[in-house]
Amino acid sequence: MQWKHKDLLDISQLSAEEVRHVLATAAYFREINSRPVKKVPTLKGRSVVLFFAEASTRTKTSFDMAGKRLSADTFALAKSGSSLTKGETLKDTALTLQAMNPDGIVIRHASSGAAQFLAERLECSVINAGDGRHAHPTQALLDALTLSRRWNGDFAGKTVLILGDISHSRVARSNVLLLTKLGANVRLCGPRTLLPPRLDTWPVTVFSDVAKAAQGVDAVMCLRLQLERQQAGLLPGLREYARTFGLSPRHMALAAPGACVLHPGPINRGVEIDSPLADSAESLILEQVENGVAVRMALLYLYLTRKSPDAAQPGIPA
Repeated sequence: MQWKHKDLLDISQLSAEEVRHVLATAAYFREINSRPVKKVPTLKGRSVVLFFAEASTRTKTSFDMAGKRLSADTFALAKSGSSLTKGETLKDTALTLQAMNPDGIVIRHASSGAAQFLAERLECSVINAGDGRHAHPTQALLDALTLSRRWNGDFAGKTVLILGDISHSRVARSNVLLLTKLGANVRLCGPRTLLPPRLDTWPVTVFSDVAKAAQGVDAVMCLRLQLERQQAGLLPGLREYARTFGLSPRHMALAAPGACVLHPGPINRGVEIDSPLADSAESLILEQVENGVAVRMALLYLYLTRKSPDAAQPGIPA
């Protein structure tokens, strides 16, 4: 497939065929990551700026590792180390970076639409690593790769429960778009105060009781409580939330045989999920982290080697 997109801002940009192409490409890189020597020269001479204006461990580290394993030069920039702290606007910071001629910018920002704002002004590729409550497309893609490996690529008829703080979660929004695009059924469950408005327009089924929501599902995706984005008074307390909406083994006993558990991290053990369940055989949480490197390698490869429509894309080294 000739990759035609300059930027990755939202899952809605991708067709189901393109999503499957990303997952297939990531599968190649996942194999490379299992070798004793994991580095390939695919992006030698290319440069990637990791512009993270919000804290991150998994996403930032995996993009950094992905770039280095593809032989790209990666440069990390945090808000605390940038001129944003001196009053410089996002536009001027972006134009300054553009003047250094990077091949790609990976951005995480607290403001929804920040990635699109950059993409409209910059010539290089922009990959959204999470913008406010809006989207986190690379997380959804790595979640899809994780489930695809579990389900042999067949999402049709599968049911996924997304549990927790839906309202503040960019992960939930991106996963709803992606999972339904691939043919899965999606259920949402969380406190009424943590559900977004107009859910009647979403292609989902909404539950208020975890036990009912978990019945017969093939996977449960827990979400982190986004306490830094919440207003006071949305929750009576963490203990009450854990008792009512925390995922436990008794809920998984109601799921379909072989059902699995996912969580984008970081995990608040004993709040969103029981600690033994997070470490159980049903948990794919660490596999998500592993797949994150492969997916981000695939995305850097596809977006940074994108050529004109008539040009051939270079192959992946064997």
